[in-house]
This record gives sequence, structure tokens and C-alpha cells, in this order.
Amino acid sequence: MTERPHRNFYGRLKGKPLKSSQKTYIAEDLAALSPGPVSWEDNPERTSLDVDALFGGRPLWLEVGFGGGEHLVHQAAENPDVGIIGAEPYINGVAMLLGKIRRAGVDNLAVHPGDARDLMDVLPEASVARAFLLYPDPWPKSRHHRRRFVTPEHLEPLARTLKPGAIFRVATDIEDYVRQTLEEVPKAGFDWLAEGPTDWREPWDDWIATRYEQKALREGRVPHYLTFRRQG
Repeated sequence: MTERPHRNFYGRLKGKPLKSSQKTYIAEDLAALSPGPVSWEDNPERTSLDVDALFGGRPLWLEVGFGGGEHLVHQAAENPDVGIIGAEPYINGVAMLLGKIRRAGVDNLAVHPGDARDLMDVLPEASVARAFLLYPDPWPKSRHHRRRFVTPEHLEPLARTLKPGAIFRVATDIEDYVRQTLEEVPKAGFDWLAEGPTDWREPWDDWIATRYEQKALREGRVPHYLTFRRQG
């Protein structure tokens, strides 16, 4: 049995009570959308997921922290030739995603309702062709910056799971998060692909604004769109 690492988890697991419809989505839909055994309880040996079987050999994408699921469902609908796994520990966000999946009718998604680190443990090495980190929790206080996703604890396993040449997109409206991202992501084996200001000031061609971005714009914060490529 693989020794389980000690991992602190920071952030919310649940918020206000779920609506009855959201409880139904979780009871009826969530299990069928599992990517396979991810948790330490279900997979103590940390056996790799069979992602080829999961999506019929289609390219695999990953979204870390999908919030309410707007972007995840949009990408799934626009790219039926890929399979996408979304990881999100906030159960209210998971419930919102499940409702969107029902309405959109997409069938190329899998959902891990938990810590992305557990998921990355069991993704095969160099199996992911594209990854997204969109408006992650900013942890604005300096003493909490080590909790951010753009730290070695998260970036090193992410880099392991990404194919050489895979694209990693980061969107944030927090300037200090931009600074830390540009410092830490290259250290983990990525190249920043920006050639000019429009490359981080303008969204990607296939972008859909999330509720978090809309809130940032209402409050006067400026979104940044950072694109990296996995070296190798």
C-alpha cells in the first residue's frame, strides 16, 4: 500500500443548503460521471486511471477548480472530440455543474468532487493534453500564498500529468497571483507563450466568461489570461 501523504486542505467544501433539484443531480448523476477510483479510500495503491477506456481514446483535458461549471460545459460542447475531467471540492459548484450538464446534454465529461491533488496522483504520466486553472482562490493575505495552486505542491504533479507540448491556461484578476504564476509555473517546466501585451490582456478565442470573471469586472479588477506550454 502506498503511504498516504499529509495534505492540508484549505477552502470551502460546502456553502448554503442545496436546492432539492441539486440534491437530485448529485444523487442521480454524480456517480456515473466518476473518472474512476480516485480517493485514497477507493484506491490506496494509487493505481493509474484508465483514461483511454474512460473517453474512448480521445485526448484528455483537465480543469482544476471548475467553480460553477460554465467553462467546463462550454469546452465539452465545443470539443466533442476530447474528454475533459473537472476537479472541484466545493459541492455547491459540483451541483451547479451537474445541472448544466443535464441541460447541455454533453457526454464527454467526468467529475472528481474533491482535491485535484488526489486526482493528479492517479492520472497517468504525460496523459493530459490541456489544463485549465481559471480564477483560482486568490488567498490574498501574504501568509496564505503557500495555499495557492501555483506552488510546487500542485504544479509538480500537474507537470507530471501533462504531455510534452501540452497547453496550460491560467486566468486570474489578482495582480499578485499573476506575479506568483509567472515566477512559479516556469520553474515547474513550462514556457510562457506571450509575445505581446494582447497575449495576456485579451481572452482566448474560445473563452466564455465565468461568473467569477463577471464579478471581477463589476468590481473593477482586470482579468489576465496566461498561456503556458509544457516543456519537453
